[in-house]
Amino acid sequence: MKKISFLLVFLFAVACLGFTQTVRQPRAGAPGSWRLIGTTTADFKADFDVLVVAGPFDDFRAIKFKVTNAPLNLMRMVVTYENGMPDKIDVRQNIPEGGESRVIDLKGAGKRRIRKIEYWYDTKGVLRGKANITVLGRK
Repeated sequence: MKKISFLLVFLFAVACLGFTQTVRQPRAGAPGSWRLIGTTTADFKADFDVLVVAGPFDDFRAIKFKVTNAPLNLMRMVVTYENGMPDKIDVRQNIPEGGESRVIDLKGAGKRRIRKIEYWYDTKGVLRGKANITVLGRK
């Protein structure tokens, strides 16, 4: 009976450990390396989306978009920094499925900590599904 009780307690403990998750902050990359800012999906019912950055807020010199599952025509975006200042950027680039945008340099000197990225796009490949977008930043 003791062996069965011990076994049940042990299995319960192992099961509980399987349900817990450790939240880890992304590690800071080396200067010049690309780091994940966030991911989103382009909804082909709209032509505008917002990516809110959850943090940590690092200083980035440039960003780029990677697109999977469908092509995307990225027209323009507004990057809002931690201090509330907007950076309006015309992109005007067709990004093929599986491709990425050009490197987009961010304006200004000093701190460029991104709070959100608003972007406008045309929906290409509507019949092919939604485009998954990954935004990367470079220090």
